[in-house]
Amino acid sequence: MKISPEEVAKVAGLARLDLSQDKLELFAGQLGDILAYMDKLGELNTDEVEPLYSPVQHTTVLRRDEVRKDYAREEILANAPEQDGQFFIVPKIV
Repeated sequence: MKISPEEVAKVAGLARLDLSQDKLELFAGQLGDILAYMDKLGELNTDEVEPLYSPVQHTTVLRRDEVRKDYAREEILANAPEQDGQFFIVPKIV
């Protein structure tokens, strides 16, 4: 499948990119090569191939998401520069 410089210019316009004619032609050629390779890959017989979601086996190393209370409010607020006994006091931004 070929892609024209005009099609590249349209996509570049949607992305708000201002490309020179040389770049449009360069990208049209590169995108054409990518699409040709994808067409070539599409010709492969993959009937016997299981779907692959990741090339490596992953095991989660994260802990289980369990509700627990590790610190008391007083311990956390003790580190605050300003607090009112229940909440952090922060400067007003607006």
